[in-house]
Amino acid sequence: MANVTFSGPTLERDVTVYAVAGDNGTLLALAKKSNIALPCQCQDGQCGSCLVKISYISEKTPMAIALTEREKVTLSVNGKLTKEALTAAEVSDLPPPYRLACQYIVRDEDILVEFSGEPGVEIDLRRPKK
Repeated sequence: MANVTFSGPTLERDVTVYAVAGDNGTLLALAKKSNIALPCQCQDGQCGSCLVKISYISEKTPMAIALTEREKVTLSVNGKLTKEALTAAEVSDLPPPYRLACQYIVRDEDILVEFSGEPGVEIDLRRPKK
């Protein structure tokens, strides 16, 4: 089982949910199932409205590395996937920090998912210290 913690301005506090091992659902599907209002429009990887920042918070090696072709294009067009980051993902299995929730398949790993709360709004990378 994976612990997925959602953090965004539309939430009163961070919300951690459990993703069932072996489920092939997307991060967006998990958010919807958990009643978390993650921004989304096309839900097909083309608009970029479900942009999230993923941080791996367990000691495991990240597993959700594979980018879909639509995700590569959408993230690149929006300036969130550099050629270097794409090469690192494809050659060295180093996941990029930005993903599309409608394309990201949740694996057995603990992650922090940061989102803006509004389609097209930049995610602030500076997480406030608690």
